Amino acid sequence: MKKHNFYAGPSILPQSAIDATINALKDFEGTGISLASVSHRSKEFDAVMDEAVALFKELLNIPEGYSVIFLGGGASMQFAMVPFNLMQKKAMYINTGTWASKAITEAKMFGDVLEIKGNDFFSIPKGWEVPEDMDYLHITTNNTIYGTEFHTDLDVNVPLVADMSSDIFSRKVDVSKYALIYGGAQKNLAPAGVTFVIVKDDILGKVDHKIPTMLNYLTHTDKNSMYNTPPVIPVFTALHTLRWIKEKGGVDGMYKMNREKADALYAEIDRNKLFKGTVATEDRSIMNVCFVMNDEYKDKEADFASFAASKFFIGIKGHRSVGGFRASLYNALPLESVNALVEAMKEFENLNS
Repeated sequence: MKKHNFYAGPSILPQSAIDATINALKDFEGTGISLASVSHRSKEFDAVMDEAVALFKELLNIPEGYSVIFLGGGASMQFAMVPFNLMQKKAMYINTGTWASKAITEAKMFGDVLEIKGNDFFSIPKGWEVPEDMDYLHITTNNTIYGTEFHTDLDVNVPLVADMSSDIFSRKVDVSKYALIYGGAQKNLAPAGVTFVIVKDDILGKVDHKIPTMLNYLTHTDKNSMYNTPPVIPVFTALHTLRWIKEKGGVDGMYKMNREKADALYAEIDRNKLFKGTVATEDRSIMNVCFVMNDEYKDKEADFASFAASKFFIGIKGHRSVGGFRASLYNALPLESVNALVEAMKEFENLNS
């Protein structure tokens, strides 16, 4: 029986990217050696890096004047690198959940932080304005744990920085509205181990404090991600995921598929009397669908978890900090898996009502 992979990350990836990586680990580009052993300075890996950068720029329609770099350390490293490189005195952060909170904690080490936060994390704060003296505004576009998402690109009067770890390539993004976009790759791009950064070149080198070499974006933009050995294997997988995205219609194709998946699952959550969504309707994520049992069926939560496991659904348990259920609908998850989950929810309703 096929398993349906709803893990929030590391997450499902295109089978073509997985297969290409397996083959390259055996013999990389006909070199007779494994991808795990290849020199990152070899012409064969140079070609991988160059194509991955080119596809990033093509698929996201990145304007001139931006660099794309691949780093280690995960998005968590970016929580410190962003303020280290961009904060002169103070910045504004929209707190939409766990990862935004962690970014705020790091930023406070470098200057003053104006934090905007709602009453809870089940909706995105609204009605705020950005003071003109902020060095930048930071947002986390998709909240994997609570299931909220910014669905449009913000128009603001200061440089805009975004953590797009869990919704990159899932929808169109007007990169020109951002000064910097970053994210861990283990959602929609590659295995854990590589982090992408899209940065507007002219915002760098403006702070008046010293930055350690490895934490300075200029170090990596100047050397095309090759200042030190990059995460070779995840970059290779990312390249093949990017090829897959292009073959499937690019970002427009991804959004169409993701919208269909999310609409089908949210419709069932709203229809089914056993379940309810946890997020304000207008802020519902198309990547991470969070839901719980309705109050009168709270005692059925463990039963549904066991029922889902019996149907070969994996990764739908909610994050430990919020409980309930979470179905992550990343790009490579087929509609077939969502339809199967919907049918299972209907079946469970019939068995328990």
